[in-house]
Amino acid sequence: MSTLERTRCRLRAHPLALDAALAAGVLACMLAGSYVDPHGEHGATWGARTAGALSLALMVLGAAALVFRRRAPMTVLAATGAVSLVELVTGDPRAPVAMSAVVALFTVASATDRPTTWRVGLLTMTVLTASAMLAGPLPWYAQENLGIFAWTGMAAAAGDAVRSRRAFVHAIRERAERAERTREEEARRRVAEERLRIARDLHDVVAHHIALVNVQAGVAAHVMDKRPDQAKEALAHVREASRSALNELRATVGLLRQSGDPEAPTEPAPGLDRLDELADTFRNAGLPVEVARADHGTSLPAAVGLAAYRVIQEALTNVRKHAGPEAKAEVSVVRVGSNVEVTVLDNGPGQQEGPRDGGGHGLLGMRERVTALGGTCTAGPRYGGGFRVHAILPVKNRTSVTGGPA
Repeated sequence: MSTLERTRCRLRAHPLALDAALAAGVLACMLAGSYVDPHGEHGATWGARTAGALSLALMVLGAAALVFRRRAPMTVLAATGAVSLVELVTGDPRAPVAMSAVVALFTVASATDRPTTWRVGLLTMTVLTASAMLAGPLPWYAQENLGIFAWTGMAAAAGDAVRSRRAFVHAIRERAERAERTREEEARRRVAEERLRIARDLHDVVAHHIALVNVQAGVAAHVMDKRPDQAKEALAHVREASRSALNELRATVGLLRQSGDPEAPTEPAPGLDRLDELADTFRNAGLPVEVARADHGTSLPAAVGLAAYRVIQEALTNVRKHAGPEAKAEVSVVRVGSNVEVTVLDNGPGQQEGPRDGGGHGLLGMRERVTALGGTCTAGPRYGGGFRVHAILPVKNRTSVTGGPA
């Protein structure tokens, strides 16, 4: 950022200081103009005339009123117009007090609408010019009187132009922001539609081949003892169908992978059978973890086991990050009816800090995994301190039901 831009930002942050500086500059210009005779023998001559005490007072009052031009533009215009009117009628030689009214009229025109600018501008030009021509000490055709009309008219026109440009820039910026939001919404909509399409493709591929595998496996089981050759043929069909399903599934999921993503793992997805290994990993990292299991050796579907494993992994990771160095964690896995309940507790003092309280990405991921399997997941502070993550997962969910195609 350049020095000019930094200065502009500071002035925008302190508008009253900017108006005070403008008022001081206008006062300096009025004082300089009151001591210059533009009609001297050798052109404009400095010190050829001297402003009276009343003119000096009116200049100070007009400049002081400009300090508040943003807060009350109409009031400031009325005040500067009044002191300018007094100077135009009584000043001889005349001081340029009307400069303050010109600045105030510009402020009104830039801050209001066009009809107001027309009404206020015409009124100001008429009153000041008519007073200078009819009641002033100079002849009505004097250049100073015509200058009042010209300067007030230009101030109103310039203020209206500034207001119009500001409104135009604001409209352009708003239109660009709206277009950007529309583009982002369109991109999100297209992504959602593409995900839905890929999900349908996956469903069609898996459902077709799994149905074929199911039928052929049933045939093989039926003729295994009496017709082993036909059973071998059915098993060959099972093998071919499963290979085709894997290939098409890999090709479809490959569309979702990016260039830097790792290759798909070949080992089975982790489940609760690796819970002790997971707990040892956190123990080696300095987090005391106690594990209690009462699931009675329940064999879980791969999706359910993976979801339970990821919930425990994410919950222990949050304990390690946010619960403090003295925290301890307890993990329990219990079979209750047709569900498996997973609970992770900790006693850390940092339970209400960080993303754990507001539902960060980790907690959202937990809920999405569990909800996709038809379960529920809750997370929140414990009474008396600590944090609790509780997930209920159905042992038999829609992903583990076998039979015909979905």
